[in-house]
Amino acid sequence: MKLCILENDDLDPTIQATYIGYGAMFERLLREAGANGEFDVFNTVKGQYPDSFENYDAVLLTGSRADCFSQDPWVQVLRHTVEALLDTKKKLVGVCFGHQLIALCLGCKVGRAPQGWGAGRMLYQWLAPELPQAQGRHNIALLASHQDQVFDLPQGARLLASSEFCPVAAFAVDDRVFCVQAHPEFVADYSSYLLNKRRALLGEEKYTSCIQSLAQGHEGLAVARMMVAFIEGPVTARVAAGPAR
Repeated sequence: MKLCILENDDLDPTIQATYIGYGAMFERLLREAGANGEFDVFNTVKGQYPDSFENYDAVLLTGSRADCFSQDPWVQVLRHTVEALLDTKKKLVGVCFGHQLIALCLGCKVGRAPQGWGAGRMLYQWLAPELPQAQGRHNIALLASHQDQVFDLPQGARLLASSEFCPVAAFAVDDRVFCVQAHPEFVADYSSYLLNKRRALLGEEKYTSCIQSLAQGHEGLAVARMMVAFIEGPVTARVAAGPAR
């Protein structure tokens, strides 16, 4: 596997020594899920990109505190990059902000969730039990941290995960796109850090509920195994549901 990770944020300085960055979090997780090979991390906020995406098996877009519909110059450059990658049918994996940005580039509405922040451990219905490494599951618990979400499903896409709070929680387009709203790369301590940072925004009742939920564990490794299977899987003919763009 040769994976390009587009890292779309910088961690707060107080925790960089522990977690390094979102790119490092993903490399740790994907290697734990069985991935071997080369991982190259480029920080898009700093304008870092590979000279070419041609030799990569896939491109992974991380989360970010930014909005995918932002007019910030670096977000606009990234959006144009993703549109070009979709046109070349490069395999894409999107998580949280990455999930939203890919959906936006595929023509979907993305915006503030009217129900507020999705945070802590959240349970989703898993709708694709037959996917490689899904192991027949019908539910999955993941750690979330988002105030934006995708409101509709891209044309030709398959809904993979859903909940009442987040109806479009994961989707795939053929064997070219795999996107998840929640954060498989998070660990409980990092989620706890974010919850403490946003305690006033969340309100005491929601904060307490979210903190307590972390003790129940999550299944980020299961999603990572599905991501590895997606990246390493063969590229096949497009399905009849319609083009991705």
